[in-house]
Amino acid sequence: MEFRQLEHFVAVAGEMSFTRAAERAHVVQSALSTSVAKLERELGVSLFDRSRQQIRLTAAGERFRTHAYEVLRVGRAAAESVGEFRGSLSGTVEFGSLISFGPLDVPRALGEFHREHPFVRLRLRLSQAGASAYLPALVEGSLDLALVSVPDRFPAQLDMRLLFEEPMVFVCRDDHPLAVRGALHPGDVAGEDLVGFPPEFGLRRLMEGAFHAAGVAPRTQYEVPAGFPAIADFVANGLGTAFMPASEASRFSGLRSVELVDRVLWQVYLASPPVDRLTPASARLADALLDAATDARGR
Repeated sequence: MEFRQLEHFVAVAGEMSFTRAAERAHVVQSALSTSVAKLERELGVSLFDRSRQQIRLTAAGERFRTHAYEVLRVGRAAAESVGEFRGSLSGTVEFGSLISFGPLDVPRALGEFHREHPFVRLRLRLSQAGASAYLPALVEGSLDLALVSVPDRFPAQLDMRLLFEEPMVFVCRDDHPLAVRGALHPGDVAGEDLVGFPPEFGLRRLMEGAFHAAGVAPRTQYEVPAGFPAIADFVANGLGTAFMPASEASRFSGLRSVELVDRVLWQVYLASPPVDRLTPASARLADALLDAATDARGR
């Protein structure tokens, strides 16, 4: 069994597609398929069920995946541990990102980290199923770090460090009847056509929770799986209203922000395995993001 075979297996297990896995692993598909098939022969079991249009992990594949991630993690940590003797940090950090960073300047933090550690490769992922999908990936080892918005759980196997929190505000056009209000209750916007994220996103769940606590059912007419500029375009064109974190709403000067009487706080966490299980590169990036959060709070 070779290290590269494990990497190929993990790539296919992560993508559930040999085509996408080959692109991710930077090899031709035939070579990747041959590598995985050889691994299966050596193990004496089928790791993937190929009998359907979309491949799936077999029971043996599910069990093997956990150990494969652990072997790769230990191997990476071993290779990166000698970086100080080369005089430079190296390795790869798998980082789960968000659509929005609020007051936190993540691109700047990543840019400074890259300039300081040019031999560290950053691989960014953006989940279309909401950031809570990052949590199982962190537990199994396919991610090193992730930003998680309003997590729906706090796994005991992970460190969840709060980066920032800020209030949500109601956003509308200047000519909207609610634009002149000083503050709003959920009931005040119960009849509004809302523009928001899909149900899996933390911000959507956060606001729906606030509505339900007030005994009101929100009406999200437009689901936008993109950033706040896209949501703002819908609002600016009169298609509906929205809720945004205060820092995001302040970016759209053509729209009006109205506070909520009962504050609803958006919270973003840095999720990771415990510090003693992080590779040197991942630990250094985690420190950079925590420092950026401290700077944001200072501002």
